[in-house]
Amino acid sequence: MDLTAMKPILNSVIFSVLGIIILLLAYVLIEKITPENTWKEIVQKNNTSVAIVFGALIIGISMIISAAIHG
Repeated sequence: MDLTAMKPILNSVIFSVLGIIILLLAYVLIEKITPENTWKEIVQKNNTSVAIVFGALIIGISMIISAAIHG
């Protein structure tokens, strides 16, 4: 296989890893900004409303990262 055939696959892997890293950084930033520990609220206290809001926030950030990567 020549390198030109592998270039789209390599680009896809690089941008996927970059998007996941940015999403994790955004999660850490959100965790620092919020007054409560969101993971403890969701898992230990079974707070469904926090889980829904946090899930929507993660989906929104993911859409922004996707749009930024795809141009």
